[in-house]
Parts: sequence; structure tokens; C-alpha cells
Amino acid sequence: MLKLLKISCWRFLASISLLLGLIGVVLPGLPTVPFLLVSAWSAGKGWPRLELWLLAHPSLGPPLRRWREHGAVPRKAKYMAIGMMSLSVVMLLLSAAPFWLKLALPAFLCCVAIWLWLRPEA
Repeated sequence: MLKLLKISCWRFLASISLLLGLIGVVLPGLPTVPFLLVSAWSAGKGWPRLELWLLAHPSLGPPLRRWREHGAVPRKAKYMAIGMMSLSVVMLLLSAAPFWLKLALPAFLCCVAIWLWLRPEA
């Protein structure tokens, strides 16, 4: 019973992540690949057929395989992510958000941008 519940939870996470990733294909601003990474990871825990399908898919598979094999992020994706983070910081600074958030979030996003930029590209 517990094993079935565990598998169901992994499949639910894989399904929701895949759905969000597919919505991100057509909806600007919603990232695709991070959701697909979560979907493939969780499918590997409870839905191996979905994991294999994702990795073999002609459009979705290559970025997933690059990440798994090399931890690689394409340069174009790095520019897009850093651009979106910068836009988010500008919007935050122009908002009525608390001062501590206006300091903490840009610092956090700066760390994420540095980590992202240091990822291999091939």
C-alpha cells in the first residue's frame, strides 16, 4: 500500500511538472526546461516509461540529456534566464515590496546567475 502511494506521488509530480513544462512551450515567461527536468527526475522514481519517452523525444530530449550527462545549459538559455531575472529585479525595485525583500532577492538571484553562468555549455 505504501509503495503504491509512493509511486502515485512520483507520477503525480511527473505529470504536473510535464504539464507546466508543456504550457511553458507556448506561454512566454514560464520556463520549460526546469519543469521537464523535474518531470524526468520524478518519472525516473515512479514512471520509467515516461522518463524514457521524455529522454527519447526529439524536441524535449536533447536538453534533458545534456543536463543529465554534463550539467550543461545552452548560452541562449543562460542569456534568457539572466535577462528574466534582471527584469524581475527591476520590477521588484519599482514595487511596494518590503525593503528587506528588495535587498535579499537580488542578492539571491545574483548567486543563481553566477551559478548558471558557470555551468558548461556543451
